[in-house]
Amino acid sequence: MSDKLPRITGKRLVAALERLGFEVVRVRGSHNFLRHSDGRTTIVPIHAKETIGPGLLGKILRDCEVTREELREVL
Repeated sequence: MSDKLPRITGKRLVAALERLGFEVVRVRGSHNFLRHSDGRTTIVPIHAKETIGPGLLGKILRDCEVTREELREVL
């Protein structure tokens, strides 16, 4: 299996994180602020039809303490 991060849009990433227990707590402009009940937080930008770059996606996953495999399972 490839170790590369998947190329996904912000909207799809927010949906995947919601399946992992995160919820959108507020939106400011095009940025969604998500929080998990255990205190983990992150910010996901949602820009029309633009994919999230690999560097930013990696940062979001580190903030959420979610592995690449966990993300692939919920996509």
